[in-house]
Amino acid sequence: MLDSYVITIMSMMAIWSIVALGLNVMTGWAGQLNLGIGVYMGTGAYVSAMLTTTAGFTFWGALVPAVVAASAMGLLTALPALRVREDSLAVLTIGLVFVFESLLVYLPYFGGPVGISRIPKAFFGGEALSGGAYLVVVLLGLALAIAVCWYLKQTWMGLALESVREDEHATAVIGIYPVRFKLYAFAIGGALAGLGGVLYAHFMRFITPYDFGFMPSIFVLVMLVFGGLGTIRGAVFGACLLTALPELIRFVQDYRSMVYGIVLVLLMLYEPRGLLGDGSFAWRQIQRGVAKVRSFFNKVIIANGEMYAKNP
Repeated sequence: MLDSYVITIMSMMAIWSIVALGLNVMTGWAGQLNLGIGVYMGTGAYVSAMLTTTAGFTFWGALVPAVVAASAMGLLTALPALRVREDSLAVLTIGLVFVFESLLVYLPYFGGPVGISRIPKAFFGGEALSGGAYLVVVLLGLALAIAVCWYLKQTWMGLALESVREDEHATAVIGIYPVRFKLYAFAIGGALAGLGGVLYAHFMRFITPYDFGFMPSIFVLVMLVFGGLGTIRGAVFGACLLTALPELIRFVQDYRSMVYGIVLVLLMLYEPRGLLGDGSFAWRQIQRGVAKVRSFFNKVIIANGEMYAKNP
């Protein structure tokens, strides 16, 4: 019931939301400033594309190995990242993403600068999934990513990641080993970004090394900052907003980067926690509105209960 243009925009919104959730685990919760999220997204995309184009795997058969490979890449890149912090970590991850992009460009095994084309569509029940059906798959992937992040947030691991973000030394004093939880953050964040990469590859059906380079990684970080660093709702909202925004401001297409820069500067000045971050103006208003609605329904329920008690 949706045209192909709307399906494309919605699919990309969901895919970038999954990748932003992966970065949120690393940067928003564990406090590891990673500017190379494209490495994990690209790992998932390339492993899935190579398995389906050269090894005869189906989309569903390549999905799990690709996500596992992205998680392993997260652990691999976490090992040198454990030795540095803050600004040095940001510089290190920038270097990693350039190394990753260079390997994809200069090694012909990965398709070189032209990338990999003719990536097969996802099949279900022996039939290729149409755009609308694939959108359902992507939305299910987003729901799974949100569920994983929500569960992680409710467990002791979520608390440990946040304590690592706030103060590593204090975390070590109370018996939590920061290195272990940094590795967890990179592995889980890498797996989520890899899932987004797999869905991206089979949606576009053509990938190049430049799809997962430095600028896409920065774009994901901007999504996270826009929405609200350290929150699930912020990651999803920021990804959806910045994916749809270029379509809404096509009349200033030549000045899109300038518009992004101005909005980001204003956001850092007046809403440093993001549009829907904890304590932001918009989120406070939403919470007040929800509280008023809840209070209204509670009064209605109490009034109905009293009327029923008087007139059973």
